[in-house]
Order: sequence, then structure tokens, then C-alpha cells
Amino acid sequence: MAYLAPRLGHFRIFNHSVSACRLLGTAGMADMGLALSRSPLERLDFDNVALKKLPLDSSEEPGVRQVNGACFSRVKPQRVTKPRFVAVSLEALALLGLNGEEVMTDPLGPEYLSGSRVMPGSETAAHCYCGHQFGQFAGQLGDGAAIYLGEVKVPPGQDSDLLRENPSGRWEIQVKGAGKTPFSRQADGRKVLRSSIREFLCSEVMFFLGVPTTRAGSVVTSDSRVVRDVYYSGNPRNERCSVVLRIAPTFLRFGSFEIFKQADESTGRQGPSYGRHEIRSQMMDYVIEMFYPEIQRNQPDRVERNVAFFREVMLRTARLVAQWQCVGFCHGVLNTDNMSILGLTLDYGPYGFMDRFDPNFICNASDNSGRYSYQAQPAICRWNLVKLAEALAPELPPDRAEEVVDEYLDLYNGFYLETMRKKLGLLKKDEPEDEILITELLQTMHNTGADFTNTFRSLSQISCPTEGEGEEEEELVRKATELLLQQCASLEELKAANKPTMDTRELAMLLSMAQSNPALFQMISDRATIARQLEILSKLKDLMETSQEELQSKHAEDWSGWITRYRKRLARELEGQSDVRALQEERVRVMDSTNPRVVLRNYIAQNAIEAAENGDFSEVQRVLKVLQKPFSSQPGLESPAWVGRGQTTDQGERDEEEEEEQQQEAASSSIARTPVPYDSKPPTWANEICVT
Repeated sequence: MAYLAPRLGHFRIFNHSVSACRLLGTAGMADMGLALSRSPLERLDFDNVALKKLPLDSSEEPGVRQVNGACFSRVKPQRVTKPRFVAVSLEALALLGLNGEEVMTDPLGPEYLSGSRVMPGSETAAHCYCGHQFGQFAGQLGDGAAIYLGEVKVPPGQDSDLLRENPSGRWEIQVKGAGKTPFSRQADGRKVLRSSIREFLCSEVMFFLGVPTTRAGSVVTSDSRVVRDVYYSGNPRNERCSVVLRIAPTFLRFGSFEIFKQADESTGRQGPSYGRHEIRSQMMDYVIEMFYPEIQRNQPDRVERNVAFFREVMLRTARLVAQWQCVGFCHGVLNTDNMSILGLTLDYGPYGFMDRFDPNFICNASDNSGRYSYQAQPAICRWNLVKLAEALAPELPPDRAEEVVDEYLDLYNGFYLETMRKKLGLLKKDEPEDEILITELLQTMHNTGADFTNTFRSLSQISCPTEGEGEEEEELVRKATELLLQQCASLEELKAANKPTMDTRELAMLLSMAQSNPALFQMISDRATIARQLEILSKLKDLMETSQEELQSKHAEDWSGWITRYRKRLARELEGQSDVRALQEERVRVMDSTNPRVVLRNYIAQNAIEAAENGDFSEVQRVLKVLQKPFSSQPGLESPAWVGRGQTTDQGERDEEEEEEQQQEAASSSIARTPVPYDSKPPTWANEICVT
């Protein structure tokens, strides 16, 4: 590519030296007088610049309300009963200069990191923002469950690369699930154990996969309860209030700039700070000065500065979504209020890593239209950038913004192809035909129901052609085909995967309506949804007329054809290379450091959640340890421990009804579920997991 993108890596953990001021026992503290605090969390060096630089609504009036003319509103976290750690990330806490083991054993740690006790220097607040949700402007949203605790200065000795990537010199920390804010709407501001564990684990695995992300420092649970109807089935249950500590340079997002929006033509809603143009200017100055200082220094003209800022946000967003696509990650709710102004993965709700490759993969069971499907993510991120540009006008001239957005697709494609070539081990040459080879690979994976993560991981085992290979070539292709067939779906799995989500009578009615009453049809459905349903029905019909043997034969034919073309492309990599063996070794090394062995599949998270809900936190900690090295084999950590399943080790009190119910659930799941290694294809029961 002619355009050279500025360096942007994921945030790396610095090798901090542990402070000499360690937490001492009671006797040691007495000897030292008041020189040391009781908790390492009381020694954090706060400098809450955002609350100094941006308008703050100082009212602490309880209850939900519109917050006008302010970016933050003061709030008070609500206590939970008997808070205790589920897990901590030593690497994430190290960003703050904390020793995670000290925090884990600190009696006050769970209180501070659940919001039940406020750390010295912390100023608790909630951020006001708006957003386009599923394409419609929703008006004021804001932090309904997250509470800003403040910004912690980076400790001495911070990695220089890290400082370049977080030039503000501060880490914003917040607790998610610590109670109501002015932005909670009809909710209670609480999070439960299952959603907290999912956010904690995925924040960390994304970092270790090399994808820009916010971080998670800890999960705290408690004996406080909230009622949740998990599947919206009319069967609510009591769940434990739990809190995640989140860490990022800033949690400002596209929607932060939408608080100035005029009344929306479609919904009639407007931003709570409509007309307050001076605040938008103030926020832009803050974001650029703090997080894009090079742009601030190099662009003395304000308009050119703002254009450069928007271009950098666009570039980071294009790179981010390309990285998602390359690891098979689907965010699930790419509303403008879930898009980071720094190009980080933000807000882990109904996300999912693909198992069987399907471009129409939808990880959010509430996304009936497939707006946020896997294949839609690049286009949706571009749409969100357009909405950000509209929110920045007139500080960002619309014609200049349009020019920048026009660069997005080429940049995205460049980032995507660059990573995909690494995933295929195409390191020495960039050939125009590579895009076709990648497309054919994905089509073959789709046709055969191949597992996304494991198929890519297997590719490094396919050998490059060598001189004089001759008759051996056919045998090598056959072995490679057998290898990839292991990752393909069976006939029954494909039938289940291609089961229509719409009743055939409803589909027939909508097809008739599309012809007879197009206006009414547009209000109820859309042609893309109907086309998907018809495609699924057609595929299911073919499968019903196929045997397992016929399917296996067809899959083998598809894969052997692609593998033959792939090996021919690998042969061209070797042309003109003096040390073929070194190149082969480099290819395997790059592929195995780009294609993970393990990702956070839904069933892996579900196992950890169920164990934790029964009082056993060890599986959460075990999964975290595995995910910290997603590209490596880890002997002794290949499979779930399954220790204590169905037994309650939680120190908290349970009522008898809840204990009996959860023991029955655990017992039934133990019988039905056989533990499989973390790097395996998902077990059949994983298809039943529903995330909304």
C-alpha cells in the first residue's frame, strides 16, 4: 500500500519493579507508624484530569434524569454485602503499578474494587453520552452501570512503548455494576456474575490476542442479589451482584460527541446538550491534547487538526475491525455508544467468537435482523464513523469528513489482507490472486462447516512443495485434506445449523406481502432477511437429500482442490530463496503466532460461569491463565479441571431453594457434558447457549 499507517499496536504490559512499600502485616504497620496505608489501593496516585477539563454536573440528586450541559455527573456507588474476589488479572493491575497478589490478599481489596468503599483521591462520576442503537438515535444513554473512579498516574518505569500508546500518562479506572446513576433508565445499575465473568475474561483474551481493547483488572462478587430473567422467559431468578474493574486510557466514545445532536428526524429525540457548541469544542480539545498529542503539535490550524484527528480515529477503527474479522470475533452491539474514540474494543456484552465459520454469524440473540452479524461489522463501523463525523460538525467540515470516510474501505481491506496473508503464511510476496485464495478458503470453510479457529491453526501443518516431490504430492494433499476434514461439521450438525429461524408459514406470508403490499412489508421485514431464510431453506433441502458418506466425499473434494491451489501459492513463496528451510520455519512461526490455539468460546466461558455460580472460582482463574497464552501449548492446562462441580464452596449464604435449584442444574449438566480440551471444536451442547 502506498499509504503508510502510523504505528499502532495493542497495549503492552510493562515489566514493573514491585514497589518497596509492600503491604505489611499489623505488627509491621505498627512499627512503621502511619508511614504505610492499610491497603495498596490507598496508595494509587489519582489525577482526575477529565473532571477538571470537561463540564461536570455537580448535582448528586438521586434518580434518573436528563443531564444538560455536562459530560460527567457526580454519583455515589452503592455498597454490596460481603464482597469477595472471583479473579484478578495481575497483568492488568500492573498497569496501575499494583501487585495483583497483594491486591488479591488485601482484606479491603474487594470493598474498593466493588465501589463499596471509595479510595483516597477517587472522584466517582458517570459519563453522559448518546448513541444510535440498531440504527436509530436513542437520545441520552450514558453510564447506566459503569462508574468512573478517576485517573491513576502511570507509575515510574512505565514501558516507553506503552507511554507512546497511552500518551496521557494516566489510566482511567471504573467499576461496572456498582449501582444506579442518572443514566440507568429503567435498570438498577447492577451486573451479575455471568456477565461480569464474560467481560473480564474477554477483555483480557483480546489483549493477549493482540487486539486493541479496554482491560479488566478484577471481578468481585457478593451476597447482594438482583432479580434477572435470563432468557426473557418469564422465569426470573435471584443472581449475585458482581462488579468488574475496567481500565483504559479513556472510555470516551463516538456517542460522547452525540450529546449535542439536534432533534432526530426519525425519533424526534435530541442530545441533552444540544446547542452547547462550546462544550463540543472543549471535548475535542481535551481528547486531541490528551490522547493525540502528535496531531496537536503538528497541526497548528484548527480545522486541519480536527481532520487529522478524525482520520486517525477512522484508521484505528478500520484496523480494529479487520483484527476482529481475522480472529472470528463478533461484537454483537456495534451501536455508536459502544465505539471507542481510541479504536479499542469497548463494552463486552453479547459478543461471540465464531465456532463453525458462517459469514452470517449473529452472536446476539436479540439481533433479529442481523444488523450486527460478523460480515456486517466492517460496513457498520463505517456507518458509525459517518455518525461521528455528523456529531463533530461544524468543528469538522462535512466535505472534509466525507473525504476521510472515503479512505476507510481501502484501509480496511489493506489491514485485513495483511493479517490474512500472515494467517496463511504468505510472507514474501503480495500477489493479487491472494485475495481470491482467501475468499475460496472462507467459502470452503462455510460449505463444509469448518471450525474457524482450528482450521486456521491447522494450516501451518500443511507442507510447502519441494523439488522432486513427484508422486508424493498426491499423498501429501490427501493427508492435509484429512487434517482439515477433522474440523468440518457432520451432516446432522449442518442440518441443525441450517434450520430456518422463521416459520415457513410466516415466510410465505411475507413473500406474498412483498408482492402485494410493499409498503407494509418494509415496515415488518426486509428483503435481506427473507433472502437469508430462503437460502437456508435451499441448503437444508439439499442436506436432507444427502447421506453422511456423500457429504464427506464432497467435503474432501472441496478441500483437496483448495489445498492444491494453496500449495502452488506456497511454492511461489520459495522462488529465489536461498535458505528454503529457514523460510519454512519462519512461515510456521508466523502462522502459529497469528492463528490462536485457544479463544474464549461461549462454552468455555459458560463452564467457568456455572462453576463460579456454584461457588468454585478456580475455573475462571484457570481459563484466564490459558487465555493469557492463546498461541501456545500449555501442558497441564489443556482441559477444564472440573473440580468440585455441583458443590458449593462459596462463603456466602444461600437460601435453601436457590441451593437446591443450582445443585440440580449442576448435577444435570455434569451428566450431560463431557469435558473437552479448550482447543477442541465445541461440544454439541454449546449450540444451546443463548446470549442476549
